[in-house]
Amino acid sequence: MGANVLTKRVLMDPEAPNRSTAIVNGKSSNVLNWDDVAYPWAYPKYKRMLANFWTPFEINMSQDIKQFPQLTEHEQNAFLKIIGLLALLDSIQTDYAGKVADYITDSSINALMIILAQQEVIHNHSYSYVLSSIVPKNIQDEVFEYWRNEPVLRKRNEFVTNGYIAFAEQPNVENLLKSIVFDVILEGLFFYSGFAFFYNLARNQKMVATSTMINYINRDEQLHVDLFVKIFKEVLKQYPEYDTPELERFVIETFKQAAELEIEWARLIIGHNIEGLYLQDVESYIKFYANVRSNQLGFPRPFEGYRTNPLKWMKAYEEVDLGKSDFFEQKSRQYTKVNHIDNGFDEL
Repeated sequence: MGANVLTKRVLMDPEAPNRSTAIVNGKSSNVLNWDDVAYPWAYPKYKRMLANFWTPFEINMSQDIKQFPQLTEHEQNAFLKIIGLLALLDSIQTDYAGKVADYITDSSINALMIILAQQEVIHNHSYSYVLSSIVPKNIQDEVFEYWRNEPVLRKRNEFVTNGYIAFAEQPNVENLLKSIVFDVILEGLFFYSGFAFFYNLARNQKMVATSTMINYINRDEQLHVDLFVKIFKEVLKQYPEYDTPELERFVIETFKQAAELEIEWARLIIGHNIEGLYLQDVESYIKFYANVRSNQLGFPRPFEGYRTNPLKWMKAYEEVDLGKSDFFEQKSRQYTKVNHIDNGFDEL
């Protein structure tokens, strides 16, 4: 099983070339020279991830502070529980990214993983930032405890974390590949009914600042999914013996289970009480994204049909470019470094 076991990247290897010989279990000095890297897609990805840089401090929450008490009780409850879910998932994600990075023996891709982990920290901070703006400290603390006390939430979270734990405890090629499938589920599917909820509020001119922040997180996550898909495919290219019918079955079955868990969560959190967001459409949307993500990884779509996004109005929120634009009010934003008073967000 020698090739099956992953070895950690060494801090410095004077005998190895700067350009890595492989994405995992390779040789590299660990000196990063962006003009001499093994994977030509790494540098464009680096530039795109840098272009996405943002912080929660840049978002003016004043309107949301006024609007939150005006939301219906069901909207408030869903808002807080989805924030609680996202906070847990991004906390796990920060740690998982670091664990994978330990075994990436290409210094350029390791650098991308470090940026990814830093972005997850910013995402997590954004949830605290939103909550501290709109609810008192005791409610904020309750939200950060939801993951312990909500059975449906706990079940879907353990589904992902168990997939991560297998890799953390036994870092081998098979467990890495399977853990990346769970990563794509976490970043590319488990956030998505939550995103739909916030975007639906925004199109009704509710909680626009929070939804703008969610839009930035959504945009980051799209890049993160793409990065992990690329790592997955490079590892399979290096170890083609793992590209088996068993792996295909695992991917399809895992996406089916993930979609059912996400649908169960959507029924609980969205139900039939959110104006403009219909449960049947959300369920179709979840199956659509399960198909998209499985296909991205190179496998058949787990659900027959579901080839188009039933929530057509979400296109404006999901398909964003790298310019810092407000897709909720279609106002251009200048995103240079400016002081807090003159940051453009007072015009929202």
